[in-house]
Amino acid sequence: MIMDINQIREYLPHRYPFLLVDRVMEITLGESIVAYKNVSINEPFFNGHFPHHPIMPGVLIIEALAQACGILGFKTVNKLPADGYVYYLVGSDNMRFKRPVMPGDQLKLEADVIKGKRGIWKFACRASVDGELACEGEIICAERKIA
Repeated sequence: MIMDINQIREYLPHRYPFLLVDRVMEITLGESIVAYKNVSINEPFFNGHFPHHPIMPGVLIIEALAQACGILGFKTVNKLPADGYVYYLVGSDNMRFKRPVMPGDQLKLEADVIKGKRGIWKFACRASVDGELACEGEIICAERKIA
């Protein structure tokens, strides 16, 4: 394990119920990240998102991928939210969903840098469960100074 939840909280400003990365297993600065989101029936969105057949909303899978991208971006440029920086999700391209993500699943989040220039990053992303692809596409994030 590279980063536990306490270390992740230093690199992401998100908090419950919107912190969607539980663990980082691999990170290569400027290149790639592998992280996990443990999906629990206790997630607040399951109360209203098909309550009799609960599945994780696709937009939250994209958000979890974007948060993993944010960690990679922050660590690569050696900045923190505490320094007054934030990574915004500014775009997604070619996102496709291949299987539902359900309570009890462990969602593997993978992102590879396609390019980074002047605080704008583009990533090739994949989310999978037990080796089976759940979602893939490209995510664009922008680094901004807010304080």
